[in-house]
Amino acid sequence: MSLLTTAGGGANGASEFVVTNSARFDRASADRLYFDQGSGDDTTARRKWTFSTWIKRSQMVNSSNHQYFFGVGDYTLLGFRRDDSGEANDLYFQVGTGSSAQGVHCNAKFRDPAAWMHIHAIFDSTQGTAANRLQLRINGNLVDDSYGDYSTDQRSSITQNDEDDFVGNNGQRINIAYSANGTSSFFDGYMSETHLLIGTSKAYTEFAETDDDTGEWVPKQTSFATSDYGSNGFKLEYKQTGTSANASGIGADTSGNGNHFTVQNLNAQNVTTDTPDNNFCTINTIYKDNGNNLVTADFSQGATKMVSTQDGWKFGRGTFLLDAGKWYVEVKATEAGAGENGRFGLQPAEGGEALGNTDDNDTFEGFGVDFSGSNTNLDKLDTGSGTTLFSNFSSGSIAMLALDLDNDKVWVGSNGTWNNGSASQSTTLDPSNHDFTLPTVLHGWVFGLGMTKNSSNNIEFEYNWGQPSFSISSAESDAEGHGTFEYAVPSGFFSCCTKNLAEYG
Repeated sequence: MSLLTTAGGGANGASEFVVTNSARFDRASADRLYFDQGSGDDTTARRKWTFSTWIKRSQMVNSSNHQYFFGVGDYTLLGFRRDDSGEANDLYFQVGTGSSAQGVHCNAKFRDPAAWMHIHAIFDSTQGTAANRLQLRINGNLVDDSYGDYSTDQRSSITQNDEDDFVGNNGQRINIAYSANGTSSFFDGYMSETHLLIGTSKAYTEFAETDDDTGEWVPKQTSFATSDYGSNGFKLEYKQTGTSANASGIGADTSGNGNHFTVQNLNAQNVTTDTPDNNFCTINTIYKDNGNNLVTADFSQGATKMVSTQDGWKFGRGTFLLDAGKWYVEVKATEAGAGENGRFGLQPAEGGEALGNTDDNDTFEGFGVDFSGSNTNLDKLDTGSGTTLFSNFSSGSIAMLALDLDNDKVWVGSNGTWNNGSASQSTTLDPSNHDFTLPTVLHGWVFGLGMTKNSSNNIEFEYNWGQPSFSISSAESDAEGHGTFEYAVPSGFFSCCTKNLAEYG
């Protein structure tokens, strides 16, 4: 598990290029982009192709299904296969040639929901050495005996100069965030800077490079000619928000080919600024509770939404470790009926009482806010039954949190109004009055999330660290221009992203 404390892909000292956008795909919603190929790529062109993309994973558990982020026709694909534990973590790269399919299956597990990673794949059947006919790199590292290795390796079955039956083939459908090879094999997470070049193999160093300052693998400005993409190749930057297959759509092709993708179940909220160059906090979907059990709540929308459909408490944590700085967060109670409770706040990074197990400050080391669907109050988690901060907090309401970790102070707001320590509720945060004083902890803080379902109603919260899954009417950002929020970010406070962590954390 990664808990990010530094730039984490935020600052690029290698070049001036900065990736600005990504697309957020939700497996449960069957989100995808697709394009039906035309003619133009002959059998010679289809002997080699290059695929490159950046991805950030969200929900890992996928029941009985895989998670493919690139699929062409029935058999050419790239993504994560489900293992016996029910998690789709085994990276798989397969190509359909000669009416069959050959692939490589990595031994390594790829299950970090906190970090972006670069996927670079080449099919090149013209290579004289069979091992070079499929090449797979993760963050610049070639998957081989020293990195990842293969549990399945069928490269020797690829005939030299054989063409891919699907990539570049007229009428075959290209899917982004999905493959037809498997039932409901949709990807869950974020994708950025996605390329397919047909008829050419381009080195991984053409797409990314090592940051001079941090030593991290970061995106690089590409300079390919339209002809490098072949007839059916494409470049997706996810900068547009439209839902049509054109230059204004989420699936707009910017390679020069105009191979614009059809949008399925995506809208403007699925276009984000969570990128390899500026990574935002999300829910840690592989967090295990005090009993070492994987959290059983449902996570969706790029791990910004948490839903409980089962009785009993469910807990979660954010992906960022915070030990300094001033941070702003919003939490929307999307659904919460009578008998349901939701809690959110900060927990010590080294453990401590799970958020939701107690209302007693004798054992609770962080701070928390409690919402009960029974009384529609937003309560401070302290001794006894808690102190009401706001009444009339109900489904659809948005809580605001201002976290000053330099001075150990916390403010709580509701629907645009700050409590200010109950001294004077106002739309402006009062620095002289606050709602919580944080204790001293050894290793800093992580966001704590908790919810319980005790009736026939579900409970659902959406957490906005700067990339909301819910619709925003006012689109407020912090002073650095990062993040999108419903209400104004207090002066001196910032969204939880790696660029701000590098500057203020």
